[in-house]
Order: sequence, then C-alpha cells, then structure tokens
Amino acid sequence: MVKSLTKPLTLEEFLKLPETKPSLEYINGQIIQKPIPQGKHSILQGELVSNINSVTKPQRVALAFPELRCTFGGRSIVPDVAVFAWERIPLDERGDVANIFKTYPDWTIEILSPDQSQTKVTGNILHCLKHGSRFDWLIDPDERSVLVYPPKQQPELLQEEQEILPVPDLVSDFQLTVRQLFGWLKL
Repeated sequence: MVKSLTKPLTLEEFLKLPETKPSLEYINGQIIQKPIPQGKHSILQGELVSNINSVTKPQRVALAFPELRCTFGGRSIVPDVAVFAWERIPLDERGDVANIFKTYPDWTIEILSPDQSQTKVTGNILHCLKHGSRFDWLIDPDERSVLVYPPKQQPELLQEEQEILPVPDLVSDFQLTVRQLFGWLKL
C-alpha cells in the first residue's frame, strides 16, 4: 500500500515522522506501509528470532532482531528479521544496543504476507545484498517454500522437506530444514 502525501518527502524528513504500526518503509522516494502480520507470519518470525538467537547469542556471534528499522543506501526498511554480526551491532554512548541502525543487516529474512507484493519484498532483499548483506531469505508460508539469495549468485528455491536451508557463514552453527521451518506452523 502506497501512502498518499501532498508532496514527496526526503529520507531525512521521513525519518522524523513518528513510528506507526504496521511500519512504514521509505523506498525509492515512496512511503509504503507494510501489511499487518497475520498468524503464520507471526509464528515463523517469532520462532526464527528465538531459534537463531539461542544459537548465536551465547557465543556472541550474531543477534536476530524482529521488525528493526534499517536505514542505508537511500532506503529505510523494516525487515521481518534482521540478523547482525555481533561486532556490527550499533551501540549508543553507554554501550547499549542503539535505537537507530543506519546500516544493512548481515542476513535479512522476509516472510511473505498474503497481501504483500513479492516484487517489493524482493526489491528490498536485492537492495540489502547490493549494500553488503551476506545472505537473504524470502519465505512463502502458503507455498511452503524459501527463496535463498546468496550474494553474487543465482537465488535458489527450496521446498523439499529434507532440504537444509543454507545460512551465512557467521551463523554456520544454526541448522534448519524446510520441514522444521514449516513445522512451526502446526500446533
């Protein structure tokens, strides 16, 4: 959904707007509202963040963030899951995790919602890869498939239950099959 404005905003003007639920993204000069997450999206997002952090946080290797605004390369996007290498997590003057992330995630995970444009989501993934992301996923819960985007390679479609989903090197201890990922949708 493109939000109508009387005059276009610059990225700096956009960043001064109050945060909304669902989030707004700034892409190519347009303000686009993300869809409200629904059940499948929410469970997958929560499980991914929890499971990635259970492997990476104790080793201080990486940290997964849900719905984190990342502003870089002329865009301000809010990936469903943004994973940052530990040493790249922005800190404030007290040494706490910063509120503002003006950089790209090392690994972006997007979960397609029913009313969401796959083209716009793919555009954000390609933007992340262009600016330094090490790896990206696009998960389609309805198709039970994952498009994996390694940098400078062809995307790979995974949908066979036994396939192990490739991950970036920084989280190489994290393993997940297609069956395990979509198994989270069952109660």
